[in-house]
Amino acid sequence: MSERMLILSDGRAGHESQSVALAKHLGMAYDVCSVEPRFGWSKAAALLLDRLGVKLSGLFSVEKPPQPSYSYVVGAGSTTYYPVKVLAKRLGAKSVAMMLPKGFRYDFDLILAQGHDDPPKQPNIKTLPVNLTYVQPQGIFQKAQKPVVGIVIGGENDTYSMSKGRIEAFLDEITARYKESHTIAVTTSPRTPKQIEALVASYGFDYTLIYSERQENPIPDFLAVAEVVFVTADSTSMISEAVSFGKSAVIVLPLEAQKESKHQNFIEMLERGEYLHIYDGSIKYRSRKVDLLRALKKVFA
Repeated sequence: MSERMLILSDGRAGHESQSVALAKHLGMAYDVCSVEPRFGWSKAAALLLDRLGVKLSGLFSVEKPPQPSYSYVVGAGSTTYYPVKVLAKRLGAKSVAMMLPKGFRYDFDLILAQGHDDPPKQPNIKTLPVNLTYVQPQGIFQKAQKPVVGIVIGGENDTYSMSKGRIEAFLDEITARYKESHTIAVTTSPRTPKQIEALVASYGFDYTLIYSERQENPIPDFLAVAEVVFVTADSTSMISEAVSFGKSAVIVLPLEAQKESKHQNFIEMLERGEYLHIYDGSIKYRSRKVDLLRALKKVFA
């Protein structure tokens, strides 16, 4: 029987997408089942029981898997890690943690961790330089007659704030440099503040997608056809996509950091590897790409 993967999802798109990306890169059939804590104290109990090596199935509600047998049980995010171990043992499958499962014992069969988390050296821990992504152009944005410049505007989070003045300065500089010679295509994201969306819309770029008005994702298409893609620094997922797919040069637009974080370490590490350029007023085209498929084939050989 061919291998099949069971993905446990905590409902967060950024977590589930990494597990799905693993299955797609490996060409493996998969099912996604939701998981959530059954009690308010389930997570705390799971951490304690995990340290004791005890696996109990009653702490979390897990959607019934549609198949009786799986080769791998995979999860990303703290809600999934304990159920992954419990279900993998019950099904006789291998347990896989996406991202470093901090707080839990690192005794999964496999942990796919990002380098900026500084994972310990263990035989079962494999390090990737970026988030695991699987990028598929959808034809939302089509190749233009002129060379394309893509701009991806994210939003605010615990690490970064996004001021209108800073984004306006970036857009003015990009417009001045590329307006006459290139097609400029811009998209916002689910986290983009309303005032930033209004600012972006006011420029009348050749192509503009305001996510709050149209819930589509043209980023894969930008990466497939653009000469260069500018992306704000707030999202490791968007940056991971940009440096692992297509041929576009990648330039990161720095935001106001509210604290030191692994996000900054992540971006600086990629700049040192010449996968991207952190915008400092100068333009440097860096288009080296992370070969995720090659890395995964080595892990699952």
